Amino acid sequence: MGIRSRGSAQRMTALSRPWAIDARLQPLLLTLGPAIAVVAVQMLFFPSDLGFVLQGSTIGLLTALIAVGMALIYRANKVLNFSQADLGYIPGLLGVMLVAVSGLNYFVGFFAGLATAIVGGAIVELVVIRRFFRSARLILTVVTLGLSQLLVFLAFWMAGLWDASSQSQRVNFPVDMKFEVGSIIFREDTVVAWVLGPLAMAAVALFLRGTVVGTAIRGAAERADLAGLLGVPVRRLHTIVWSIATTLAFIAIWLRAGIIGLPIGGALSFNVLLRSLAALTLGNLTNLPAITASAVALGVLETGMVANNRSPAESGAVLAGVIIVALLARSLLGRSDSRADADDTSTWQAAEEIRDVPPELRRVPEVMIVRAGVALALVAGTIALPLFLGTADLIKATAVAVFAIIGVSVIVLTGWAGQVSLGQMAFVAVGSAVTAKLTHEWNVDLALALLASAAAGAAVAVVVGLPALRQRGLFLAVTSLGFSLATTSYFLNDEFWVGSWVHDSPFRRLPLFGKIDIDSPTRMYYVALAGLAIILITVRGVRRTRTGRVLLALRENEAATQTFGISPLRAKLTGFALSGAVAAFAGGIFAYTLKIYTASSFEPGASIEVFVMGVIGGLGSLAGGVIGAVYLQGMGWFLPGEWVFFASGVGVLVVLLIVPSGIGGLFFWVRDQWLRSVARRKGVIVPSLLADVAPTAEQEADVLGGDGHPVEGSTDDTDGEPLPQAAFGGQS
Repeated sequence: MGIRSRGSAQRMTALSRPWAIDARLQPLLLTLGPAIAVVAVQMLFFPSDLGFVLQGSTIGLLTALIAVGMALIYRANKVLNFSQADLGYIPGLLGVMLVAVSGLNYFVGFFAGLATAIVGGAIVELVVIRRFFRSARLILTVVTLGLSQLLVFLAFWMAGLWDASSQSQRVNFPVDMKFEVGSIIFREDTVVAWVLGPLAMAAVALFLRGTVVGTAIRGAAERADLAGLLGVPVRRLHTIVWSIATTLAFIAIWLRAGIIGLPIGGALSFNVLLRSLAALTLGNLTNLPAITASAVALGVLETGMVANNRSPAESGAVLAGVIIVALLARSLLGRSDSRADADDTSTWQAAEEIRDVPPELRRVPEVMIVRAGVALALVAGTIALPLFLGTADLIKATAVAVFAIIGVSVIVLTGWAGQVSLGQMAFVAVGSAVTAKLTHEWNVDLALALLASAAAGAAVAVVVGLPALRQRGLFLAVTSLGFSLATTSYFLNDEFWVGSWVHDSPFRRLPLFGKIDIDSPTRMYYVALAGLAIILITVRGVRRTRTGRVLLALRENEAATQTFGISPLRAKLTGFALSGAVAAFAGGIFAYTLKIYTASSFEPGASIEVFVMGVIGGLGSLAGGVIGAVYLQGMGWFLPGEWVFFASGVGVLVVLLIVPSGIGGLFFWVRDQWLRSVARRKGVIVPSLLADVAPTAEQEADVLGGDGHPVEGSTDDTDGEPLPQAAFGGQS
């Protein structure tokens, strides 16, 4: 009777909701639904013949191999691996060079690359990833960005061993085959991809579901903590996962080398990464069949656009749109990965706040002399720099000042607000385009144009932030990356009607304030330097206001901040607006320096570079943005192109592993050590510096009265409140 009642209730529910989907069809719909929707868009707006469909399916299959590897790593480590394509590129390049340059057999090159992929993936996990096993997943994601830079350098170095040119290298399967489908001619290497790609996917599926190790990997992916308590070697399983993911990426790169060739260097990485991220988002990051189907469908869509003579920029914008829509739909529908949500990945919390010189020591003559001397040396050095540089080097120095301003914008958004954005250069592009338009076509003074650019950057940042902030941690980074690509390739591209207002031809520099001639590299350097000084003073002032304190509090504990009646969304949008304004201000100076708006300067890869720059410099202080710009841009100044990747990759890994507060934090640590020694020699009690040192009886008596309470006038170094007794022992 109970069974019949329950069945009747289910039938009544179905009748009341005629649109309800049968539970048995839901898994199939979740798996194939996104792919069907993408193919429907292709057929409706970009129809093509069967040949293009097969070609797109082939490209999508290669993307699926990389995307599935990213999904495996995400399930194991709860991290988006931005170095996935580069992991496969290194063994792929080795195999290609052995065949194309050294003249070895096709199969020798393949198995040499395969062995390198298996071993290389394990080495990366053991040497790099495992050292961050206990770190927040957002920090580990940034580690993969640094790892990507390091692998790009290794690729250039390997190509140099064979003295290979930058032209694409190909390897062909040693069986001649040729046939035509529609308007496309296919050869033997495409057939190899049709066979080897699905076999690799099937092998991974069988391994995960049909072996003890595979079952353990799936179980550890669901509950790593519980698996560890049950004696499962979780870290060893992660090593296996990284080997499998690297192998899948290698197979994709190898097959690509046979079909269209393999470019030397890192030109491959971002395009493949973008397609893989789009497939991942459509597959909800963990559904491997859905990811595979979505990757194939996206390949069909992309080739359909090519068949309809659409530009690569438009194709990139469509892929970016897919990423954004899929992530927003994921947020709106409540589809989330509990493993990611269980971990604290909402904000960046690795930025250690840098303290000012304590007020107890500011009047000490020795400290005053050193502070004044350092400040004077920095100011005099930057002002006198044009006397020692030629024209080309002076333009580079101006670029360093511009990127220092961009670095400050990263500090505001990530170091203060805790929001990891990989789309910062989109705001720089907005400022650059607005300044070029106003100064060239409307003859607006540069000062007013920069203010207008900052306002435009703030407005765009708020518009971007409203939907983007529905994402958390890792997903905000991906969403902002998609916004960056859509902005630079479509919205600010004069090839399309939406970007028709952009002025991208050379223009002349107008006199500043209508009187001061700045049409020379030296004077533009001083303009950039003045802009940097203005931004540092302004942002430092904001940091001391309630707005700055709210942003820092929100970064540390969003839930606690809400209890004080503070709106997290409003505070985050304030951080976005301030950061966007600063970045756009830098973009205006950048455009005036080059005397042209160039969209190629603001590609998404540049956004990743400036974020890495902020991490290396140190996200805990405004000086970190300047130091990061000097470090990374200075490396590009003095080092060959490929060595810049080495400097940035090693810089990120070393900073996050050894000095989480960055190079700037290291400088301030040295400063604090010196201040601590001064305080000891002068007998000055400074709670913020000596909290871990027990005071002498005389020092304690100077501050505490006989009843154990602070003597009147004894204050801390922040807001004038009496010194707590706990400050004399343990951690403050």
